[in-house]
Amino acid sequence: MFRSLTTRVIATTISLLVAGIFIYTIFNIRHQQETLINTARENAELLLHTVESSIFNTMHLGNVQDVGSVLSMVGQHNQLVGVRIFHPQGVILRSSIASEVGTSISPDDYKIFLSPKNYGIFEIPSRGEVLSMVKPIYNEVTCQACHGSKTRVIGVLNVNYSLDSTKAQMLDASRIFVISSITITLFLAIAISFILLRFVKNPLDNLVNSMLKVEKGDFAVRIAYEGKDEIGHLIEGFNSMVDRLDLAQKELEQLHFQQLERADRLASIGEMAAGIAHEIKNPLAGISAAVTIIKDDMAADDPRGAILGEVVDQVKRLDKTVNDLLFFGKPSLPELTWVDINSILATTLKFASQHRGGAHIERHIEYQSDLPPVYADGKQMQQVFLNIFLNAYQAMPSGGILGITSSLVLRNNVQYVSVDISDTGTGIPAQILEKIFTPFYTTKAQGTGLGLPICSKLVKLHKGEIHVSSSDTTGTIFTIELPTGHPRSTDVSEVTV
Repeated sequence: MFRSLTTRVIATTISLLVAGIFIYTIFNIRHQQETLINTARENAELLLHTVESSIFNTMHLGNVQDVGSVLSMVGQHNQLVGVRIFHPQGVILRSSIASEVGTSISPDDYKIFLSPKNYGIFEIPSRGEVLSMVKPIYNEVTCQACHGSKTRVIGVLNVNYSLDSTKAQMLDASRIFVISSITITLFLAIAISFILLRFVKNPLDNLVNSMLKVEKGDFAVRIAYEGKDEIGHLIEGFNSMVDRLDLAQKELEQLHFQQLERADRLASIGEMAAGIAHEIKNPLAGISAAVTIIKDDMAADDPRGAILGEVVDQVKRLDKTVNDLLFFGKPSLPELTWVDINSILATTLKFASQHRGGAHIERHIEYQSDLPPVYADGKQMQQVFLNIFLNAYQAMPSGGILGITSSLVLRNNVQYVSVDISDTGTGIPAQILEKIFTPFYTTKAQGTGLGLPICSKLVKLHKGEIHVSSSDTTGTIFTIELPTGHPRSTDVSEVTV
């Protein structure tokens, strides 16, 4: 349930709202209680001053016996529990309750008299909580005629003000405030939930459902939303993304159709080229044999022998082109055995050294000695390495360095024997580098454009990888990686260039 973002937002918002209103409610209730208590204290203090003035006037006129009547009359007030005058030693001298006269004042009232404050709240078992206030009656000059001048305080006026009405008001106010707070909280919670569901969750659910449809391939999905808020911008971006995806899919379908047509044409051209190659191969063999016989019958100093020799070389070049074309059209499956790549590299380098382009080439060789054997076709790997060696010689017509390094690498938890073949030639331009494995693409005047594509196909037949990097300052590096384990069976039809 709480995995939903909207649910978490609603729950968090309502929790914060409830917590905030609860704290505010507690604070407000306490404030109201303090206000009502202060009001009760002010009322009690007003009554205290009123009683004090009445008593003073009565005693000033010498009517000491009327003090009890004044206290009894004031004590009839419905909020007063008792009004009394007690001696500083704690004995009640006058009281609105006649039975109290001569008894000791209650300990709670006496503590208030002794404390710095002149009021306090305590509970009387029969009357509930009361607010007690005391005020000393000082021995003024007018009082000294009866009380003498030795004592400073001749009595203490005490008023017990009932808090029942105040507590009832506090309870009513607290109840009203709590109910109103709960009502406001529920209203705000419902309103916030409705707003989030209406303006956030529903558009997001619609967006998610539309994304699922797009994921299944329905690019006709669009979301209608009139808002200009963040959700609106998100939906606008989604619609724009689907428009681009729809356009991209149509372009891909069109491109795929064109590639299928091109592949079909290339297949037809390949079949035709293979047929033509077969038809050309036998006459070439006859021409080569006939020209060789004629050349052998001529004298060594016959100038026509050089011409016939050139004819034989051209026939051999044509024969190689035909063989490459036939091999590329349908390469033979590799005859896999355990072979030592270092040994194959050394043997191939000897063959390549016989080429006239390798006369001025310096060789830097670094073979890792503990390489595991590779399950491969040695003759086909010789063909790959020889082609790359000869290309390196042609890239360094004025001399340079041919580097050959073998090593063991681990990639994606698979061990590979890696061979780096580098030259210090002029490098391959970037626009050409990405096309060097394309069949029939060549920059050489007498090239067929099948050498590197055949190398790539042979390496892939061994479940390996071939990569190339080039720079006009450091030259070119070909990297061939072959797995050390048994590759799975190879189907020539699966291999593409």
